[in-house]
Amino acid sequence: MQLKHLAGLALIVSLSACSSVDNSSSSAETATTDRFKDKCNADVVQDMLGKRVTPELRKQIKEKSGAKSVRVLGPADPMTMDYKSSRLNIDTDEADVIDRITCG
Repeated sequence: MQLKHLAGLALIVSLSACSSVDNSSSSAETATTDRFKDKCNADVVQDMLGKRVTPELRKQIKEKSGAKSVRVLGPADPMTMDYKSSRLNIDTDEADVIDRITCG
């Protein structure tokens, strides 16, 4: 009978050794900050719609939005389908006038 209890105890101890404990010191504030740090903030640059995109304007848009990268796409330009929340997409017409600004 005692062997049965010992076997059960050994099983419990071995299973508890498999569990993991989160020892990271991250707080809720850090998690919230991390969640928003990779945003492209397209909403703050919607006032640029209708303007002709230039290298200077592209730089202004990137700085104002805080996006990590900016991609300018014309109507016939190929694009990858990967989504990057920190990338700002600037869609233009044939005359390089900004039609749409989105994240991705």
